[in-house]
Amino acid sequence: MTLRIQEHPILDFKQNNIIHFTYDGQAVEGIEGDTIASALHNLGIRKLSHSIKHHRARGFYCAIGNCASCNMIVNGLPNVRTCITKLEEGMVVKTQTDKGVLYEHV
Repeated sequence: MTLRIQEHPILDFKQNNIIHFTYDGQAVEGIEGDTIASALHNLGIRKLSHSIKHHRARGFYCAIGNCASCNMIVNGLPNVRTCITKLEEGMVVKTQTDKGVLYEHV
C-alpha cells in the first residue's frame, strides 16, 4: 500500500531509487529524497513518538523541525527530528516514548 501521489494532471514525478530501512525491527522501504517521517507516513504509520507528559501518541505535525512530535531513535541516536532528516539506506528507526527510551510494543 502506498499513499504517495502516482499521477497528477500537471506535475511529473520522477522515479527515485528505493531505500531500504527498518522501523521497530520491521523491514520497510522509502524513496530516495524522502525524510524518515514522510516515508513512514507513506507507509500508513502515523504514530512517530509519545508525549512525555501525557503519554499520548504524536505524529507528523509541523514538518519543519520546530516541534518534537516526530522525535525518534535513529541509528541508536535519540531525539532525531525525523521530519527534516533524510532517509538513508540501512537506517534503523525506532519509536521513542521518553528522552531516548525505546517504546516496546505490547
